[in-house]
Amino acid sequence: MFIVEIPNRNSPPAILLREGWREGSKVHTRTLANLSHLAPEKIEALKAALKGGSVTNAVPIPESSLPHGHVLAVTGMLEKLGLPKLLFGKRHHLRELSLALVAGRVIEPGSKLSLAQALAKGAEHHSLGEVLGLGELGKAIDPENPESSQEKRAAGEFYAAMDWLLERQAKVEDALAKRHLSSGCTVLYDLSSSYFEGSTCPLAKYGYSRDHRKDRPQVQYGLLCNEDGIPVAIEVVEGNTGDPKTIPAQVARLKERFGLERVVVVGDRGMVTEARIREDIATVGYDWISALVHKSIQPLVQAKVITPSLFDERGLGEISHPDYPGERLIACFNPIRAEDQVRKREELLALTEKGLQKVADACRREKKPLQGVTEIGLKTGAALAKFRMAKFFSIRIHDCGMSWHRKPELLAKDAAMDGIYVIRTSLPKEAMGAEQAVLTYKRLAKVERAFRTMKSVDLQVRPIYHRTEERVKAHLFICMLAYYVEWHLREAWAPLLYTDEEGSQRDTPVAPVQASESGQLKKKRAHGVDGLPLQSFGGLMKSLATLCQNRIRLGEKGPLYTRATRPTPLQAKAFALIDVAIA
Repeated sequence: MFIVEIPNRNSPPAILLREGWREGSKVHTRTLANLSHLAPEKIEALKAALKGGSVTNAVPIPESSLPHGHVLAVTGMLEKLGLPKLLFGKRHHLRELSLALVAGRVIEPGSKLSLAQALAKGAEHHSLGEVLGLGELGKAIDPENPESSQEKRAAGEFYAAMDWLLERQAKVEDALAKRHLSSGCTVLYDLSSSYFEGSTCPLAKYGYSRDHRKDRPQVQYGLLCNEDGIPVAIEVVEGNTGDPKTIPAQVARLKERFGLERVVVVGDRGMVTEARIREDIATVGYDWISALVHKSIQPLVQAKVITPSLFDERGLGEISHPDYPGERLIACFNPIRAEDQVRKREELLALTEKGLQKVADACRREKKPLQGVTEIGLKTGAALAKFRMAKFFSIRIHDCGMSWHRKPELLAKDAAMDGIYVIRTSLPKEAMGAEQAVLTYKRLAKVERAFRTMKSVDLQVRPIYHRTEERVKAHLFICMLAYYVEWHLREAWAPLLYTDEEGSQRDTPVAPVQASESGQLKKKRAHGVDGLPLQSFGGLMKSLATLCQNRIRLGEKGPLYTRATRPTPLQAKAFALIDVAIA
């Protein structure tokens, strides 16, 4: 008799007890029992017994223990989402390395070298390498650099996987678009940037930094999402590219690559401009939703096209204007936003006047007073520029001093626009009402959430250290796939997180988002309905990491097997919500 393991696709292998015999020149076998339900140590003991060994007094000896639960959750979700098959139809070393790059970004974000060190034999930080069957990374000697460490050679394997993965980006994005987009759907698009360490990548340019790092070059990347905020595609461009210039490539992608005949494109007010609407979006028959920039709203207010009486109890009203033919304009008024703008403007005016007063005092001091129109002008200009409030002040400078006063007419014009913004769309009323158009535009916050997650401690997309254009693009594509996995994990784990499961609510389309009653109660109690403590996403990942995979040897020289520790109620619930078996 003997024991065999029969592969079972993505499920654990079947463990069968068989016997064999010979009849003439033929060998026959038959299955006596299915041992798959037995514990690994019992199977190993039976194997030893069948080989003539003794296991009566064998004592299980633990050899090592690796954090395993968070790895199991992330790799389980990868399988559930079908990402391995999207990359390649069967097991392949580069495919498993690519999956490790995506999973590692969710589990423990860091550099490719740090991931290689985390998976190195004898120094494993978690069980990812074992779960993906990566073996001993970096074992082969690099003939060009034989003195390099095994970790660096392993990092080199990951770089090769990045090149391999980038070649499949279009295929994966096409599959995601087919899964999450359809003709007539709403597509959210926004752009962000991340700073770059170094100067060798041709994509790294100085530009408007959303990270407030003017001292560093940057790359920009646009994210296409469906209306729920699920990422579908990412485009990486030079760091000094204007936002509107990225629109043509996205429209072409939706029309030509994804084959979508009808789409509603939702983009930020600084991105979906008149030129882009006329030359790109409208020419392919797509509809769009955007908003007017501040300088375009001011003429409408001054011409009394927008007045306080326009707004109904919901805080919005539709208008039309000859400058915007064929468009619907939906003017919105948010009283909370108006109060905030009044407060902020007054604070900035006061701070600017404080700076101007310092200049005036310097002109009157006894020792070394500030004199001369040029010197006084430079100091005054710096004080005005600090808070960008120069347009609201009238300044008079002479050789021995300066004076100022506010411009009441400009302040009144600016105050007339407090709390007002205007949504614009090509959609007719029959296709989408005014309130729904406003709410749809505000869905861009879901893309902003994706950028926050990618930039924060969850995925750490920045800073970017890669030196070539292809590696930078691959790095950002990996981060997009990691967010795709995290998005689905967050949705599935909503009962265990502080997520409002009923969804955020608004009293009116222009009002701030408020938590539902159940969401407020959930946050107040800090426990779910089943009594389990609520977690942040990062906190839940750390809790899952305490479920370990133990390597155990049966006796001093016996067989080695692995077994996961018993899950806590919280861990068991988390795995049940994503339908992943603990192995």
